[in-house]
Amino acid sequence: MTAKRLRVFALLAISTIFLLAWAFPIIWSVLNSLKTDSDVLAYPPKLVFTPTLEAYRDVLFGSGSILPNLLSSVIISVGTTIVTMLMAVPAAYALARLRFRGKRFAGFYVLATQMLPPVGIIIPYFLVLRNIGWIDTYQGIILIYLSFSLPFAIWLLVSYFEDIPFEMEEAAYLDGASRLKTLWRIIIPQVRGGIAVTIVFVFLNAWNEFLFAVVLSGNTVRPVTVAMFNFVSVEQTLWAKLAAVSVLAMLPVVVLGVVAQKHIVKGLTVGAVKGGGRR
Repeated sequence: MTAKRLRVFALLAISTIFLLAWAFPIIWSVLNSLKTDSDVLAYPPKLVFTPTLEAYRDVLFGSGSILPNLLSSVIISVGTTIVTMLMAVPAAYALARLRFRGKRFAGFYVLATQMLPPVGIIIPYFLVLRNIGWIDTYQGIILIYLSFSLPFAIWLLVSYFEDIPFEMEEAAYLDGASRLKTLWRIIIPQVRGGIAVTIVFVFLNAWNEFLFAVVLSGNTVRPVTVAMFNFVSVEQTLWAKLAAVSVLAMLPVVVLGVVAQKHIVKGLTVGAVKGGGRR
């Protein structure tokens, strides 16, 4: 075996190991969700069994249905994503293209907010929302989610706006376009891929968030990440149902990734535009 073939074989072997390590928990969750409770607890684990959808039927249509929790997660994640993008796009454009006093400090502040440990600010957030009566409400949770999704989205979008050549804006200004019209008609179409990437990441962060959700939610608003613990108690853990909820919680993320795959790839290559606009 030549050295080149040996390197290719080693690379494939390492890639396969990493792929299996990543895929194993997902595959195992899917398999457990199709088992009965007795099959899940069997030792050694059963690899050959009769599949059943009993766990899915119970978590979707049983007494402990998670459909309201899935709806809560959708409302929170979509709401957080929409509000974040409406604020992040103009803010990132301003940081990337405009010159104003305090610009460097503003950029540093946006970055610094990402360094705050969530466990250190959860109590102040809780006290503020309790005082204004927003505990266990959609607007309260979305407001808190904005505190970490908005700085992240701004910082991510700034790099995409900076890579757009200034000459495109200047040509629009010469044609009599206003700054707002230039942003909407010229700049945003050039960074659609970057915006798509940001939307995906913001949605995923909001969908998967747990710490703030478990503290700030209640019986009215209860995301699916928190509702999973309905199947965990001191006496027992309903592993089949817990696995079924996990699979159902992963489905929107997988669907979003598949649908937005083309835009994500395009967004990751936006930085290759020549003659970037940094000054």
